[in-house]
Amino acid sequence: MNKISDDTKFYLDLIKKRPVAFGLECGFTDLKDIHNKWIKLFLFNKKDMTLQAHRGSYKTTCLSIAIAIMIILNPELSIIFMRKADNDVKEIVTQVASLLKKDLFQSLSLALWDKPCILKTESVFEVETNLKLGTRGTPQLFGMGSKGGITGKHGDLIITDDIINVNDRISKAHREKTKLTYQELQNIKNRGGRFINTGTPWHKNDAFTLMPNLIKFDCYQTGLMTDEQIFKIRDSMSISLFSANYELKHISDEDSFFKNPMYGKYPVKDSRAQIDCAYGGKDTIALTIMTESKDGYYAFGKVFTGHVQEHYKEIALLLSQYKVGTLYAETNADKGFFAKEFRNYWQVIRSYHESMNKHLKIVTYLQKEWKNITWDNTTDSDYMEQVVDYQEGGEPDDAPDSASSLIREYNRGKVKAVDTLGY
Repeated sequence: MNKISDDTKFYLDLIKKRPVAFGLECGFTDLKDIHNKWIKLFLFNKKDMTLQAHRGSYKTTCLSIAIAIMIILNPELSIIFMRKADNDVKEIVTQVASLLKKDLFQSLSLALWDKPCILKTESVFEVETNLKLGTRGTPQLFGMGSKGGITGKHGDLIITDDIINVNDRISKAHREKTKLTYQELQNIKNRGGRFINTGTPWHKNDAFTLMPNLIKFDCYQTGLMTDEQIFKIRDSMSISLFSANYELKHISDEDSFFKNPMYGKYPVKDSRAQIDCAYGGKDTIALTIMTESKDGYYAFGKVFTGHVQEHYKEIALLLSQYKVGTLYAETNADKGFFAKEFRNYWQVIRSYHESMNKHLKIVTYLQKEWKNITWDNTTDSDYMEQVVDYQEGGEPDDAPDSASSLIREYNRGKVKAVDTLGY
């Protein structure tokens, strides 16, 4: 085997096993093992795919590296790359062109094709090299904004990156326009071609609802953000925006009773807790823990799924961790079953029959005290999603129900029910 063959094998193995090396070598030193996985998905996945990842996760950097490798590895491909705005497109196309000039990419070209990669066309919207195969007039890479005309364009690989943005979050018209653009892209994919979609969700009805084979990586999965960074970012924006952009979940904040919860560190001291039990099915188990302060309350919340018996040990551990004295549990659904059984794990349990209308209870207690509650930084996002998304009659509503019940215990004899016509 001659030297070129050895080199070819080396670079093909590198692309197959550790393509992130091309980024690291070219100065993207923040890339981690998770990015190796993403680049390989872009390069080798045979089906249409959609990658959602939190903001600041370097997903677009991974795309640019994958595109540069594809241009050399598969010079017969015509790639159409779309972002929301033309300026965003220019940034990435320019970055791909820059990568192709780097030593490692030049070495790859020499190993595979016995010649360097020379850019014959290099503009802010197009890249074409001397490696191009075929006689089609389309460039190897063509970039365009989502407002550009796509009639007459065709590509083997269609890539959309961040074509959904804040405008889609606040405007139904923008959402529908983006959806229409994505649907039109289906007509320009060549037979046997595929789609790669990447970005961050902004609204529960945005264009991601049309994109297939979704893979998600939230801010807790990637390992790219410290707890401190997550808390700081979460405190800087609304819970609905943080949930969408970093947890990849949707929380509606329009007409919400409970907007922008305050977060902080729970001062662990004598606390009380309330549990809203469930025994399987779609209902959730909601656990709320609170302690009173001179300015209001500190609170922690968590929801569980399945049968409450499955979570006894974890519930007891949380109660101990937060120094809970009394645990309150209503008996309406289980006739006191939980209170009786859980005394093997927790001694002080007060069971009661709930007779107050749920919505009236929530607007009387939780809504009234909402601005006076500081939620522990580790409060479960699923719990908070139920609270901030609460609307009368909507489900699940176990978390706001649990929080309201516990605040009521702190306010026995102090608060009268609100006028249901005046909330």
